[in-house]
Amino acid sequence: MNHPFIQLLARWLVLALGVTIATKLITGIHCDDMNTLIVVVLLLSLFNAVLKPILVLFTLPFILLSLGLGMLVINAFLFMLVGRIVEGFHVAGFWPALGGALIVSVTNMIVSRLIGTKPPRPPGGRPSQPAKRDDVIDI
Repeated sequence: MNHPFIQLLARWLVLALGVTIATKLITGIHCDDMNTLIVVVLLLSLFNAVLKPILVLFTLPFILLSLGLGMLVINAFLFMLVGRIVEGFHVAGFWPALGGALIVSVTNMIVSRLIGTKPPRPPGGRPSQPAKRDDVIDI
């Protein structure tokens, strides 16, 4: 699973699974059909790649003061934004969006650990090759 396209598809499938579970468990979230789910997954992926870093940058003090819980608020905001943009995907308000974002985050964490998206480390936790020191600027 080292090919970037396969990794992207795996992330989309995990995101689709999380959104589907959120629609089943949270009463304020509803998705009409599979085509709508595909659009929701693509938009959430796009927003996570483009808008989320900008929002994190501007809200960094809040994120630090809340010990990272501000990230969940940003994810809920993006979930609500997709709910307002996509016809057929309904998010009733902030609290259902927060619950949906939490479910998507937990699903992503569990599935990522199960399928092992990170390359395994050798025993002892040390990398097999020493790190290069090319990033040091000599004065």
